[in-house]
Amino acid sequence: MFRSAAIRLTVWYLGIIMALSIGCSIALYHVSSTDLSRDAGRQITYFNDFLGPNDQSIYGRLRATQVDQDRSHLKTNLALFNLLVLVGGGALSYALARRTLLPIEEALETQKRFSADASHELRTPLTAMQTEVEVALRNPKLTKDEAISLLNSNLEEIDKLKTLSEGLLKLANQEGKLELDHSANLQDITDRSIERFAKAAAAKKIKVIKDVKDVSVLGDEQSLTDLVAILLDNSIKYSPNGSEITIAGGQRGKNIFMSVTDQGQGIRAVDLPHIFERFYRADSSRTKGAAGGYGLGLAIAKKIVDLHGGHIEVKSALNKGSTFTIYLPAA
Repeated sequence: MFRSAAIRLTVWYLGIIMALSIGCSIALYHVSSTDLSRDAGRQITYFNDFLGPNDQSIYGRLRATQVDQDRSHLKTNLALFNLLVLVGGGALSYALARRTLLPIEEALETQKRFSADASHELRTPLTAMQTEVEVALRNPKLTKDEAISLLNSNLEEIDKLKTLSEGLLKLANQEGKLELDHSANLQDITDRSIERFAKAAAAKKIKVIKDVKDVSVLGDEQSLTDLVAILLDNSIKYSPNGSEITIAGGQRGKNIFMSVTDQGQGIRAVDLPHIFERFYRADSSRTKGAAGGYGLGLAIAKKIVDLHGGHIEVKSALNKGSTFTIYLPAA
């Protein structure tokens, strides 16, 4: 589809280029031809005063022949020039057409991949619920305990669907809810994020160390709290029991930084460029079964950072942990 569109766009670009080139060539030919005729006439008039009647006739025919030859050379040169414009313009037009369509092609491919991934993630819990219910309905001896177990299992799948839908909504609607001209205290953001996952950290006996300065960042306080919470949640999920997670923050020049460092399993170098893509999970150990999640958290985090005009960096090594560092404008 995009190849044919690129060809059509190339034809349009090339048509415009050739129309300009041929138009300029015709104008140049007429101007040059007129100048050649005028110069020849002036020379004939000048030399007629020094030549006899026969010589005047011969010289007139000679200059007319020279003018015709000059016009022929001019036509040939202009034709060659337009041929070069056709070849070079065609190549340039196609390259320009591909460059013009590339962002659209990438956006469409991303949208297709996102739709396919979202459909797959939605289908998985629905299929599990459908299978369990169908098996239960075919069982005439279904007991009360088995029915309760089935309902609990369905509730777990519903909770997964709720988590997925909330993540998708955050990705889709984040821009319209942010107030980026407010000041938010970094310590308050950190405290709320730690409080949100205190039980999860305690369940794995993970110690969360806070080393955050009393500075303020410019942006939406709720979304920034969500941002730190996402990074903290990831660190807790992928850290071993009894380990430590350090949240540090302060000011570096005109930027506020915050980092979340864990002692977890780390991320392979080959996976680092992709971890902020929607639905991306680095390996089999980072699946829903292992740690829960749909690969949306870091995509949401990256979007929040981008909307605040900041950037996020990741340093990680397998079995040595990871450090996510955020840089945001200071208030």
